[in-house]
Amino acid sequence: MSSRIRKKESSAGGGAPWLTTLCDLMQLLLTFFVLLFSMSNVDAEKFANVTTSIQEAFIGFQAGPSLIESYNSSDVPTIQGGSIIDQGMAIQISPEILQMYEKIGEFITENELQSDVDVRYDDKGVFVDIKDMILFDTGSAKLKDTGIDVLGKLEGLINDFDNDIVVEGHTDNIPINVEQYPTNWELSTARAVSVVRYLSEVEKIDPKRLSARGYGEYNPIATNDSAQNRALNRRVNLFIVFDNKGGN
Repeated sequence: MSSRIRKKESSAGGGAPWLTTLCDLMQLLLTFFVLLFSMSNVDAEKFANVTTSIQEAFIGFQAGPSLIESYNSSDVPTIQGGSIIDQGMAIQISPEILQMYEKIGEFITENELQSDVDVRYDDKGVFVDIKDMILFDTGSAKLKDTGIDVLGKLEGLINDFDNDIVVEGHTDNIPINVEQYPTNWELSTARAVSVVRYLSEVEKIDPKRLSARGYGEYNPIATNDSAQNRALNRRVNLFIVFDNKGGN
């Protein structure tokens, strides 16, 4: 009898050990689901700022906008390690592409080209975006002296790699209608060809490595709803192609 009484007294001092563990587990699960909920409502601007800070901390340079800035706010991807998580699909980024991106960024910084050139990447290679106002006058495909100067500096970078280079011309969505360039297709293609010819004929880049594409206004990196965004879309890319068969 006395033993029974002692049992009851001891049990009144607290709950069973498993109950404490269960409570801790429920608190952790609640915290986890609150975290998931908060991540599902991402502020694109804050997210871009965070990724830019991480980029500077780990890569150690500022070379134009981060990858996040090349997407609309509704399409902001998540970067985890060497992968881009975009719309539920993981796109693996090769370590060689990341190394190439870092090397190009260092080159841009060392040559003080940050105001004229941006750098970004995807799973196919690295893009060196040159602002069109540096290369060409409005409605023209003739290289300006400032554009020749920038391309001359980039020649040293291009020759650091053996990769193929695709020169891509882009415009904003404002129509052009002149005799020489009836649409933005012709203008963007003519600009890409002008850069290809300069690199091969003047800078002596192997022409077998070079090709030209014109996208007109149909491959923007920003919405064409303001003068600032239209300026971002007017550009010429030097797309350094990553070939995972031949390397770089």
